Amino acid sequence: MSLLEQDLRLPSPAEAEPQQRAGRVQSLRGMRFKENMLAGLFLAPSLLLFGVFLFYPLLKSIYLSMHLTDPRGRIAAFVGMDNFRELFMSEKFYQSLKVTLSFTLLTVPTCIAIALLLAALTHNKLRGMRAFQFIFSLPIAISVGTGSVIWMMLYHPSVGILNYALSLAGIKAVGWLTDPAWALFSVSLMTVWMNLGFNYIVLLSGLQGVSEDIYDSAKIDGSGPVRTFVQLTLPLVSPTLFFVFIVSVIGAFQSFGQIHILTKGGPMNTTDVVVYNIYQDAFINFRFGIGSAQALVLFAIILILTLLQFKWFEKKVHYQ
Repeated sequence: MSLLEQDLRLPSPAEAEPQQRAGRVQSLRGMRFKENMLAGLFLAPSLLLFGVFLFYPLLKSIYLSMHLTDPRGRIAAFVGMDNFRELFMSEKFYQSLKVTLSFTLLTVPTCIAIALLLAALTHNKLRGMRAFQFIFSLPIAISVGTGSVIWMMLYHPSVGILNYALSLAGIKAVGWLTDPAWALFSVSLMTVWMNLGFNYIVLLSGLQGVSEDIYDSAKIDGSGPVRTFVQLTLPLVSPTLFFVFIVSVIGAFQSFGQIHILTKGGPMNTTDVVVYNIYQDAFINFRFGIGSAQALVLFAIILILTLLQFKWFEKKVHYQ
């Protein structure tokens, strides 16, 4: 075979297939690289915001938790884990943790149960239901500060409408925010009302996502409303309930605004939750190190509770 024939010879199918496969792999790698670069470009603003407002404060809190600071927040001395040792030996921290758990138990199940009941009563396409849906969703439009001021007026010992209603019934006035036996309950009641709008909207959306054919089949089989709700509706909206429960627990552990406005942790520290305790240590007593240590412990508690909920409760969630 001459040199010209060797140059003009076409590759055999056995030789061409690996070359084509290598070309396709290289082309796919190039496309994947371009897609990753494009995804990173779109995610860059969000990552920048997360870095500034989330990751940097977290790293700064870890740094401050191992130091003592002066009233201006400047580093005074390195103490290592001493802040955490002092925290875990503090009776006040365990008291605030107990108050936080009690506050969570009072608000989360109650709010979810009421929101689910209201959503079940108003998700039907009956005349006038739109007005009720609007009314029950209203609390989501009210800020924590505004809602706290409204309920502060309701709880007023002399001119509050709640004590006025009790007086009409011949019942002695209650110190809603000044009595240690009623303070946590009063703040919890206001928190349930404040969170009701969000929970109601989410659960109503979950109920409206259930197909009407399922309800029609249940009616044909002779299932009553209560049995249908318990055996069909609840399993079908369990993903929504699971989401609401996790978000509500996290929100309860992070509650601060209503407690700061209504009771300031009192009376007798009966409403002194962990977040308000962090605020007192860091911004009133200027102990930024111990405040940062408490914030990290609170973060770990919330993370552990969330993981436990995913491990135990997600098994009972029925995804369609």
